[in-house]
Amino acid sequence: MDVSQRYREAWEGFWAATSDAPGEAIWDADPSLSAVPHSELLLPYADAALPVVDLGCGNGTQTRYLATRFARAIGVDLSHAAIGHARRADTEGVAEFAQLDLTDGDAVRALHERVGDANVYMRAVIHQSEAGARPAVAAAVATLLGERGRAFVAELTPASKDVLQRASQGPDGPPEKLRRVFEHGLKPAGATEEEVPDLLRAAGLTTLDSGETALPQTEKLPDGTRIDLPARWFVLAAARSGQPGTG
Repeated sequence: MDVSQRYREAWEGFWAATSDAPGEAIWDADPSLSAVPHSELLLPYADAALPVVDLGCGNGTQTRYLATRFARAIGVDLSHAAIGHARRADTEGVAEFAQLDLTDGDAVRALHERVGDANVYMRAVIHQSEAGARPAVAAAVATLLGERGRAFVAELTPASKDVLQRASQGPDGPPEKLRRVFEHGLKPAGATEEEVPDLLRAAGLTTLDSGETALPQTEKLPDGTRIDLPARWFVLAAARSGQPGTG
């Protein structure tokens, strides 16, 4: 299934209306809170000599960090405007960026053919994808891994909805960065508790490690504490690679 025109335009509109300033997107956390600890979970299982592909890279904040840990870093995003942000922010040219629709199987396979087996970093993409597109997103991870790649996938759990509801109950309603997410028709924490592991398993991925975490945001709750959204993380391999796993 291709993503709908509405979904595509929602993301294009969001990124077109977002400035280049770091942290302007609510999920644009500093790498020290995101890609740094996530890399420490992935690297014991991954070959850092392989490229890493950051799926749903947005403005490339995490991609640029990943470029310091892997031989090559490629950030891809559905939104052309997001890729523009990423390229402008990468003033030293440490990473590569390209527009990619993860539900376009031909385009995903073409990327795999171009870069070979790769590691994958994907943070909070499945949960906000349209329900019908989620299997294709999971399949894209498997395609890019090939035999040798390993993936780190972190996805919000339904408990995140409660945190977002609390964040919206201040006297002025949702804080500005969260309000922009809603105004552009984006729907965080849309996947059910078991949907993500089921999708990953159905895509031919096996779980090498997993756990609970929180994804820090760049906004605060009404009481002034940072919004941290409950999530689950998975380190994955293609089942055909013969790696033992629990998935």
